Amino acid sequence: MQKLIATAALVLLAAGSAAAQNLVISNGRIVDGTGRVIERGHVIVRDGKVASVAAGNPARVAGARTIDARGRTVMPGLIDAHRHPIPNNVKDWMSKGGHKTDMQALLEAGFTTVLVAITSPDGLEVKKQIDSGAMPGPRLFAGAFMQNNRPAPAGRGGGGGRGGDPARTDNSRPPGRPTVAAGAIPPAETIAAVEAAAKAGFDYLKTVVTVTPNGPEVETLKLMVSEGKKRNLPTIVHAVSVIDTLAVLEAAPATLVHTPHIGHLGDDPAAVQKIAKAGIPMTSTLAVFVPHFDANNQPLFRDAQPFPWNTISSAGQGPVNARLLWEAGISLGYGTDTTWAPKDSLRDELRALSLTFSPKDIVTMITRNAARSTLKQDQIGTLEAGKLGDIVIIDGNPLEDAFDLLNVVTTVKGGVVVFEKK
Repeated sequence: MQKLIATAALVLLAAGSAAAQNLVISNGRIVDGTGRVIERGHVIVRDGKVASVAAGNPARVAGARTIDARGRTVMPGLIDAHRHPIPNNVKDWMSKGGHKTDMQALLEAGFTTVLVAITSPDGLEVKKQIDSGAMPGPRLFAGAFMQNNRPAPAGRGGGGGRGGDPARTDNSRPPGRPTVAAGAIPPAETIAAVEAAAKAGFDYLKTVVTVTPNGPEVETLKLMVSEGKKRNLPTIVHAVSVIDTLAVLEAAPATLVHTPHIGHLGDDPAAVQKIAKAGIPMTSTLAVFVPHFDANNQPLFRDAQPFPWNTISSAGQGPVNARLLWEAGISLGYGTDTTWAPKDSLRDELRALSLTFSPKDIVTMITRNAARSTLKQDQIGTLEAGKLGDIVIIDGNPLEDAFDLLNVVTTVKGGVVVFEKK
């Protein structure tokens, strides 16, 4: 027992020492995430938090490490506000060291924060190891899956009984939408599920909504939202059609974790205004329906199987709907909803976003707006005094070419350098 206590104390001491590191990044193009650009400036980090951002050369900071950015772009750490970095076979993955490799890959791609849309209680072990300093990795915030109905049986328009990646045969997509009401979940069961998520240590409640005719989904969601608030668990909602997005607004969830890509918002200006004026942040997740090409030039879907061309309309409708909502004032943050290698996911999402957004827009999405989508905008997303010292140095200027975001040479998380390109 004494040995365990001593080991735990060393881990905590190591984590505390790392957090206390002071750092100066000088001679960089500072893109602070608020819209301000300093062509030659510096960032000072003290005790893991941004102390100052200013033009010119910094004053000497005693005991601080100095990094010369050499004119490169210095900007907030990248944020993926909807990703699945933890597989279902958590224990096997961890036993083979996959968690260490995959978390390091995220850091090397510049991601300092990731919203893990859904994982199991076992998956929280990865988050715990990162938080304790036992292993490097991005800051993880995790969602617990919650049901909002009892799906109708297969063959009755309920979309049950389907295998594989659910996005291939999404029952939000006509003609597969439900034609009968789903069953209701007793309120006590929903409350118990929220309580279990809180006890397990999750950060959000996550639910997938496809409303059924006269079904219970919205009322259950309202209960979920209210019970989650009592336990400081915001509810994040998967609603991928215009119909479902409009329906869930009544429950006022904290975040919409997808852009609606089923349905034409261009045909319904009133719907655009209603969604935008609800003031709920949204994530992009547009690359799911953009073919991912392997080394043999084969177009693949998110599940690494052949691309289902019957879903390709979403590759165009998603970016169009996203732009219409953006013009109406919605906060759209970067998210991928994928498990591809981080740089591959980034490249795919950039391809989709570039259809309707400028490089400046995309930089805003992957920093400040993605922070809003994680609901952690008071801590991350911009380089401002008092926020966490999450910083990337980019070889290039992503304000002119968004694909320069792929050229990360240094990643800093909480003032600690966690990746430097050799």
